[in-house]
Amino acid sequence: MTFLPCAAVLFDVDGTLVDSTPLVEWAGREWAAEYGIDPEEFMSGAHGRRTSDRVAEYLPADRVAAATARLDELEASRADGITALPDAVRLLASLDGLPWAVVTSMDLGQLRIRTEAAGVPLPPVVVTAERVEHGKPHPQGYLLAARELGVEPSACVVVEDAPAGIRAARAAGATVLAVTTSHDASELTEADVVVPDLTHVTAVPGGLSVAAPVSPGTPRDGT
Repeated sequence: MTFLPCAAVLFDVDGTLVDSTPLVEWAGREWAAEYGIDPEEFMSGAHGRRTSDRVAEYLPADRVAAATARLDELEASRADGITALPDAVRLLASLDGLPWAVVTSMDLGQLRIRTEAAGVPLPPVVVTAERVEHGKPHPQGYLLAARELGVEPSACVVVEDAPAGIRAARAAGATVLAVTTSHDASELTEADVVVPDLTHVTAVPGGLSVAAPVSPGTPRDGT
């Protein structure tokens, strides 16, 4: 059992609380084919990144806005297959006064559609793609969420599923708990603790209790 003390918990959404993998994969591949981009190559580094940041790696600057809008349109055209990840709703309900926020690479419209489809509640503090100048792996989103909750980033635990998000959280100074819901544990080694999913995480007074981590990790605030 590992104890992660914290004053607040900051959650990524896609791949951490909500599983919209079938939708994202379909939309990304449809979009890539329309723009003459290899779908496998595009999707290989897309997870956990803002759409505009990933698109900018493939298209000239003057085409990014329209191409991003097209991919957003594809992703917003469906909501089928979107579900809450195991125990995500249970964990959020059990926080019992522990402040929390979400920090996502989605825009607000996508976030609302996906969380509503999955039955995942949203907290008062929500940081979406349009609220930051720099997306993950830049720490701006997590720094903003901590500031709006009134806590130091170093007093937060960030729950993430993707390498870009883990790097963002670490750069913000937070402790990082990673779940292997979208990436293998071998890709999440920068996290402090890695678990298969949120069924291994319980809210307790003063922080989170983590059972049976798949990676030993060394939380910076102790065990």
